[in-house]
Amino acid sequence: MTADPEPPGRVHVRRADAVDLDALLRLENRVFRSDLISRAQYRRHIDSDSALVLVATGSGKLLGSAVLFFRRGSRSVRLYSLARAPEARGHGVGAALLRAAEAVARRRRCQRMRLEVRVGNRAAQRLYESHGYRRTGLHPGYYEDGGDALRYRKELD
Repeated sequence: MTADPEPPGRVHVRRADAVDLDALLRLENRVFRSDLISRAQYRRHIDSDSALVLVATGSGKLLGSAVLFFRRGSRSVRLYSLARAPEARGHGVGAALLRAAEAVARRRRCQRMRLEVRVGNRAAQRLYESHGYRRTGLHPGYYEDGGDALRYRKELD
């Protein structure tokens, strides 16, 4: 019998920087099967004014990440990716990343956040719905592997 993973303790969310690249790639490869963000893409996003990469850490480990895309002149922000390490599920990591992403969007004067989530990812759907996101449609064949996505949106106060 194996012991349950140790809870991550206090979760801290901050902007990612270049020293996070290896950990971000490890997390990406653990969590997603397709549509992976490459090292070069992460590097560009970390250094970009139109993107933001957030990381959640706890107990000295990277527990999650979020990637946001901003478009000049738009009041809408896109949550492109939100990843949680499997051992961090149920410990508030996704919620902490989502709150931080919304706070950044508000500071940048965005009025809404939109995102897509895989149809079969009920845990992510519950997270977004519990934070006020509303389903706005279906995007058939959205993912590289042909998987369908649900579209969500939230008006930011």
